[in-house]
Amino acid sequence: MREQDKPLGIHHVTAMTSDVKKNYDFFTKILGMRLVKKTVNQDDIYTYHTYYADDTGSPGTTMTFFDFPNNPKGIKGTNSISRTGFRVPSDAAIQYYKNRFEEFGVAHEEIKEEFGRNVLSFWDEDEQAYQLISDETNQGVAAGTPWKKGPVPEEFAIYGLGTVEISVSYLDQLKPLMETIFSFKEIKHEGNRYLMEVGEGGNGAQIILVDNEEDRDAAQGYGEVHHLAFRLKSSESLKVWQELFEELGLPNSGYVDRYYFESLYVRLGHILVELATDEPGFMQDEPYETLGESLSLAPFLENKREYIESVIKPFDTKIKE
Repeated sequence: MREQDKPLGIHHVTAMTSDVKKNYDFFTKILGMRLVKKTVNQDDIYTYHTYYADDTGSPGTTMTFFDFPNNPKGIKGTNSISRTGFRVPSDAAIQYYKNRFEEFGVAHEEIKEEFGRNVLSFWDEDEQAYQLISDETNQGVAAGTPWKKGPVPEEFAIYGLGTVEISVSYLDQLKPLMETIFSFKEIKHEGNRYLMEVGEGGNGAQIILVDNEEDRDAAQGYGEVHHLAFRLKSSESLKVWQELFEELGLPNSGYVDRYYFESLYVRLGHILVELATDEPGFMQDEPYETLGESLSLAPFLENKREYIESVIKPFDTKIKE
């Protein structure tokens, strides 16, 4: 595969929440990430799809959520995307967030060292699992820009996605796929945990594969991750990937236009992986100043706006000055 078609790093992680408003409060008021898009699931217009990112919605900084109606609580276990990482600038930022989590009553562990960097594991009210990762000694894929009007001082604030953890009972099958198809390389190994990176590497281009044959299979629901997306430079690469997946007999979605990026989905066992383009981004339909404050709809849904707004529960995301 040509170098220009290979993944650049993590694009976004999409998870499920039990309450879109609580989720909004957690991400904006506690974590200090910016809501850059409030829209609906293009495949289920009764479901919000919210996007939290850095100050401008840069590629590689976005955590997104569905709030499927009547969705059951997910079950923790193996064969799942088991933890999402967020990058912070320094070890001091990790300590800042530990203090902040104690102030706001956020469940968390103690700060520890993993693969040579300081990390802090924590959970939201749905028991969705996250981890802050320090960029103190990091090199590789550049981070984004902290939310300038957020509640967390910019020198400490989350400014990108970090290492994403995937737990599987079939590591001997998934790991070679990640290496041969997606060009990930193993760079460190601690116990049953394998740190892999792609492209320029660093915290914004890494996954941890966890060999876990003991736990029961996870089950989808709120508090769990739906899928993980890797970055592609341009839409031209999507055709290359689709041809490769079909040649290998891997089930895939075919080309999908998500309006804010273009995509292709493939399933690797239990793990749903998306390839998503860096362009066109989140500011094509809203100005920087008011990103995420109104309900945005892809052009093909605009003729249904009145109906969508009548059936989806509104919630206020206007930033108070």
